[in-house]
Formats: sequence, C-alpha cells, structure tokens
Amino acid sequence: MDQWSRVRRAVHAVAAATLLALTSCTGAGAGGLGDGVRGEPGASGVRDPYFPGLGNGGYDVEHYTLTLDYDPAPGGDDRTEGAGSAEGTGSTEGAGSADRAGGADHGGPAGRLTGTAEITARATQDLSAFNLDLHGLEVRSATVGGTEAAVSRAGDELTLRPAAGLAKGQAFTTVVRYSGTPATITDADTSQEGWLTTVDGALALGQPSGSMAWFPGNNHPSDKASYDITVTVPQGLKAISNGELKSERTRGGRTTFAWHNGEPMASYLATVAIGAYETKASRTPSGLPVHTAVDPVVAESSTAILAAVPDVMEWAAERFGPYPFSSTGAIVERGNDAGYALETQTKPVFPGAPDQGLLVHELAHQWFGNSVTPETWQDMWLNEGFATYAEWLWDEDFEDIPADDNFAVAFADPVNWAFPPADPPTAAEISRAPVYGRGAMVVHKVREAVGDDAFFDIVRGWTAAHRHGNASTDDFTAYVEKKSGKDLKDLWDTWLHGREKPAAPTGPGDGA
Repeated sequence: MDQWSRVRRAVHAVAAATLLALTSCTGAGAGGLGDGVRGEPGASGVRDPYFPGLGNGGYDVEHYTLTLDYDPAPGGDDRTEGAGSAEGTGSTEGAGSADRAGGADHGGPAGRLTGTAEITARATQDLSAFNLDLHGLEVRSATVGGTEAAVSRAGDELTLRPAAGLAKGQAFTTVVRYSGTPATITDADTSQEGWLTTVDGALALGQPSGSMAWFPGNNHPSDKASYDITVTVPQGLKAISNGELKSERTRGGRTTFAWHNGEPMASYLATVAIGAYETKASRTPSGLPVHTAVDPVVAESSTAILAAVPDVMEWAAERFGPYPFSSTGAIVERGNDAGYALETQTKPVFPGAPDQGLLVHELAHQWFGNSVTPETWQDMWLNEGFATYAEWLWDEDFEDIPADDNFAVAFADPVNWAFPPADPPTAAEISRAPVYGRGAMVVHKVREAVGDDAFFDIVRGWTAAHRHGNASTDDFTAYVEKKSGKDLKDLWDTWLHGREKPAAPTGPGDGA
C-alpha cells in the first residue's frame, strides 16, 4: 500500500524518567553479559529497501500474547450512513489504487491503552541486546526470561539488554508492560495508520508500520508469528481481532474478548477493532467459520455483500488452492472511520459496505500477501497484482468480462505506466497504481505465455510452496520458469521491470 515514512516522536519526559530508572536498577552495565554468553546487539532494522528502520535483527518471533485494556475518550459525533462514506463507490482499496489517500474523519482523541506484550522468540545470533519497534507509548517495565532487563529508547526503537546474554538458538520470553494514548500516524501522502479513533471506539491498522503504535514487536513482514490478542473494553462495546473468538466474559462493567490466530501472521496484518458492532457467526458450505462485525450505521447496506463471503471463499479456493487459515470474515466500519480497505488477516477491514470487486480483492489477499507474504516491501506487487487479477478472474467467471478486456483497460490507463511494478522509485509509491494495474498485467502475461492449464497449476503451486511463508519477486520469476519450462526473460524485462510502455499487444503472448 502507500508510502509510509517512519514517524519519529520524542519520548515524553515522564517516560524518559521511567526508562532511566529501569536502566539504573537492573545492574546490567553497557556490555554486561551473564552465564558466559558473549554476543553483540541485534540490528535495529532489517534494511528493507524502502523502510530500512523497520524490523529488528538477531531474533525470530514465534508468538505474541497481547493483553490490552482500552478506555475510549469521551465524546463522539452523530454521523450517519453515507456522510462522506466511501461505500458503494466501487473503488478497490481506494480511488486509483492509492489506497491510503486520507479521507478519514475520526471520532476524536484516542483514549487510554494499557497493554502487556509477552513475546516468545528465538535468538538467531549470540545476543547482548535486541530491539523492538514501539511508537510513542510509555514502557512501564520489561523482563527477559523473567528477569528485569535494562531499557533504553531512541525514537521508535526500544532496546532491551537482558541481565544475561542470549545464545544463538536459545528460546526466550520477553514481557513488556506499557500504557498511554496510542497514536494515529499520518504519512507524507496524508494516509493514516496505527490507532485510529472512531465514533464509538477505535481501529488499529498496520500497513506498513502502524502496528508499533499499539504493541511492541519485530515490525517487518519477514518475521511472522502466531498471536493471542485479548482486549478488555467497557461493557456494551465489542473488541474484534484476527482469528477465532475463544472467550467472552463480562465482569464489573467491562467485557473481555480473547482471540486466537494460530497461523503465522505479519505484524502489519494484526488488527483490533473496538465499537458497538453487530456480529454474526456462520460457516461456508465446506465448514469454514465466518465471523463478521459491522458498524450498525452501515449494517443494512452491508447485508447483501457480506452474504457473498462464503461463495467468494469457495470460488477462491478452487482458483488459488486450499484456504490457508482457520476462519474468515470481515470488519465493516463507517465510511469515515478509515480512508481505505486493508486485508487484515482473516477479517479484512472495509470503510463502508464494499462492492463485489473490493470484497474479492481483499479476500484474495488472504492467499496473496497474508499467507504468501512479501519478503520486503519492494515485493508489494505480488500482493496487489494478484489481488487485482483475482478481480479480473471473478469478472471472467461471473460477469462475462474476459480478463483480456480488463487487461486492455489497464494497458490504456497512463497511471499504470508511471514506473515498473517491481521497482517503485521510493517508498511513497509502493502502493500506487502500477503496483496494482501493471502488476495484474504481469500476471495476465504469464497466463498468456504458459496457457490456462499451466497457469492455474502454477498459481496453486505457488500458494502451496510458500504457504505461511515469505517470497520475493526473484522467487516468483524463478518458480514460474521452473514449472513452465519456459525462458520468460523478455516478459519480465518488458512488463515487470521495463520503464517504457511497450507497443499495444496484438494477440496472446505479444510482448512476452
């Protein structure tokens, strides 16, 4: 999706004092290691081509247990359905594929969030210290292996120094307790992520860096993990998250919702939605659980399209291979609560009732982006090109619109030729039109080059080979050539990496 510049924020004086006290009382000096382990600090970023500061080196997270308590700020407004709403516009994740082009009108200041993050990880090197990504919130305490750790802070980098060093291959558990007012992060293109306040609660959206606004973690898609997310809110509100609802209980005027997402998930796909939702549980014909949560204001307009979720899931499984997760569903907010749709894992978020194309697009992302996750943010076209092509396939199967016709429309649109889909000029362009439209054109040219039977075998094989993993553009091109037995260098040079618009195709395979 759109460029998200790293937003840096000075640490509050109170937080700085707290962290200084933590550092002073641990007794772990600047190089102090225990148990004879010698090591070095983990890197403060994974050197992503577009977001080099995101993520951290030296460890791999296996599981997050997030325990959250949220009190919304008082206030709100009387917006009604359709006021500035994006619903019913037929857009795919945002007009012109610029998913995050602002437009949200949030419900007021954020309330107070109190959280505990228990992070189970494994060291990938001998570690003397390691970092977590966290934006703005105040750290109250931190332990590694049950022992207090020294803590320091520089912008969004939270550095923990365990009392004893961690050996390569060692499993360890970090517990960070934190609190404060979670931030909405506004990027250079005016799009917003992180913690968005809504009329009756809040919505957490993370692509590409926003999850650090509400929990500390290894905030890069290359480090996926399972999640348990438990959220306590005032009675009368509901808290929705990824995966399956394991329990719901109300005590003393507050209700706690416990969600479990057992399959690996990138941090940007984690979500929490808090509000007075109307929820519904059902199943697809094959028995897959479906859980939807809809703001009451848009419930009536969302009924028909959400009823199509089971059919879309069954169709997508035939086209793309077995569904990779244990449940599916959707979260539908008021149109003004978010400026874009996002493929949050198992429950994509929509700003108002989506149209058929947008529903297909976001559900297709569960295969392309959520299960097969990009290795770096440069590989975004693998998410968006395939999700856009899923819309073309749906049109072909159900709307009597050949994929060739959608290809011709995309080819004629000059916005798709601003840059190659695999080589956006800067982070500001990683979710601009070429990543979507021209990305889908690349997929279509592969289909033309190898034929339908081989193409769908390749698609299903690709989602199986990288199920719950990460993949790069080079992985994809090598996979297609190996499975097809074809040298497709000209295709990649022209459609995937080429900077000039080729002559108009005159027939199948032209330009490949």
